[in-house]
Amino acid sequence: MQHNAWLLVALPLAGAAVLLLGGRKTDAWGHWLAVLASWGAFLYGALLFFDLRGLAPEERVRDLTLFSWMPTGGFNLDAGLLLDPLSIAFVLLITFVGSLIHVYAVAYMEHDHDRRRFFAYLNLFVASMLLLVLANSYALLYVGWEGVGLASYLLIGFWNQNPVYATAAKKAFVMNRVGDFGLSVAIMIMFATFGTVTYAQVLPNAAEGSSTAMTWIGLALLLGACGKSAQFPLQAWLGDAMAGPTPVSALIHAATMVTAGVYLVVRSGAIFEAAPTAQLAVVIVGAITLLYGATVGCAKDDIKKALAASTMSQIGYMMLAAGLGGIGYVFAIMHLLTHGFFKAGMFLGAGSVMHGMNDSVDMRRFGNLSGAMKTTWLTFGLGWLAILGVPPFSGFFSKDGIIETAFATGEGWRPWVFGLATLIGAGITAFYMSRLFFMTFQGRKRWPQEAHPHESPTLMTAPMIVLALGSVFLGGFLFVGGRFHDWLEPVTGAVEEHHPVIAKYPLMALTLVLVAFGVFLAWRQYWQAEVPQTAPRGTWATRAARRDLYQDDINEAIFMRPGQYLTRSLVFTDSKGVDGAVGGLAAGVGGLGGRLRRWQSGMVRSYAASILGGVVVVLLGVLAVRV
Repeated sequence: MQHNAWLLVALPLAGAAVLLLGGRKTDAWGHWLAVLASWGAFLYGALLFFDLRGLAPEERVRDLTLFSWMPTGGFNLDAGLLLDPLSIAFVLLITFVGSLIHVYAVAYMEHDHDRRRFFAYLNLFVASMLLLVLANSYALLYVGWEGVGLASYLLIGFWNQNPVYATAAKKAFVMNRVGDFGLSVAIMIMFATFGTVTYAQVLPNAAEGSSTAMTWIGLALLLGACGKSAQFPLQAWLGDAMAGPTPVSALIHAATMVTAGVYLVVRSGAIFEAAPTAQLAVVIVGAITLLYGATVGCAKDDIKKALAASTMSQIGYMMLAAGLGGIGYVFAIMHLLTHGFFKAGMFLGAGSVMHGMNDSVDMRRFGNLSGAMKTTWLTFGLGWLAILGVPPFSGFFSKDGIIETAFATGEGWRPWVFGLATLIGAGITAFYMSRLFFMTFQGRKRWPQEAHPHESPTLMTAPMIVLALGSVFLGGFLFVGGRFHDWLEPVTGAVEEHHPVIAKYPLMALTLVLVAFGVFLAWRQYWQAEVPQTAPRGTWATRAARRDLYQDDINEAIFMRPGQYLTRSLVFTDSKGVDGAVGGLAAGVGGLGGRLRRWQSGMVRSYAASILGGVVVVLLGVLAVRV
């Protein structure tokens, strides 16, 4: 069974190929083929999971060679897959949540005339992500990494007849290329240092590499992770990526693209542990991003963009935990899994709200939708409680674990600074997510007369119900009894929990008090009070948050405008300098030729007169010289 693990990638990839090559002939049934391909990958992944689970922990890492990929002289790289607890956990998340999103999209995209092409891109996205997490070398991971980037570009810009959407796709593509450059540099340094890029040969020897090389590899890997996971300073593309259809947003934010950076850092844990500076940089980036995303989320009135800011913040939690190493790896991946369920559920819930509200995304025009959309309200509400970290919902176990780890790891100022960042982030998260929930489903009705909100069809609500169940139970299932801790041990090694600088239960109580305070503020302002349909001007902080803390302005000032000025000056130099000189010389020669051409009239008398004139000039010249 394990030797056929390539089927995990091949099934959705074949689905994409059939739909793209089959063209319009597959319009009637193509979407169901894509759904079957995705569920087929999940079922095979589940079989592999139970197969690994039946083995002793030390036997749960299987390196499978598929074929010889780069046989060049003394260097030979095989294409292969790595089956271990970490990759299988990702396989199950990607295929299960991805398949639910496929089912939801059958109804959501029902009236789109190009639904077949959309499902082909979805299959391509899933196949690329599976290749990324199953690869046994950084080179093959890079192939999946680029495949995810291509598929995201195609899906974000799926409705590219709208220039704004097409621009959003290009923005995501370009910013991801910056991160990809970092990953490619890391692979090159890795090859120069170890002579190979396979996990089996790089990671066990990372501790013996020079600290300088490990630091540069770690920082370059972090740059790659920042691009793919929308972390500071490469986070600007994530909000605009909401231009894609809502199932795409759910897929990108929950199960695939943005989780790739966290996977890369955890998979490369041995490198970061050998490079403390790079490891500290990961924690700093995570802390900045979680507070950045939470702050931006407080001011967004677009329901999808508020959820996008939330994703940025939650991935920040995961990156911070991954940078802490040890038990941080376990809680980073646990939060990634629980977040995959409740964030996918909330994105699909947002799509259901849009479905019932004529594609409106402005929460100031919603309010009191709980009665008209009971299933959407209930499933979204369970996701809301999970992301708040309310016990016993899933997010409580994973986020609380990260907060405790942040307060327990490192010495001196680090546990206080990084711990407080996670604590403050929990409070702000409670405020902006409650704001989103209350503005949409509670309070007074603010929708226009022509709107007739209604519940979505079963194909859309059924996946939301399944994801809501995961939002409730998955965290406890993974945490209780150290089940997930033990499962990951073959990858992370034996890890121990340390004592936080604030005792465990007081810290947990303090976190819940902050969460309750955030919910109370949102309740008072967005449920009890009247919500204006037009956003008030607000304070300078609110205005800054609405503009994503001026991230686009900064990028334009530092990168775009200098580039524009440089290219304009080069164009001017080329057109007025180089082209002007060459053009002027050509014009002079052309003008002289034109004047000489007039002598070529074909009249014998003119030629005779010219010859006579020439002879006279020559004679006059000779006489002038002799005199």
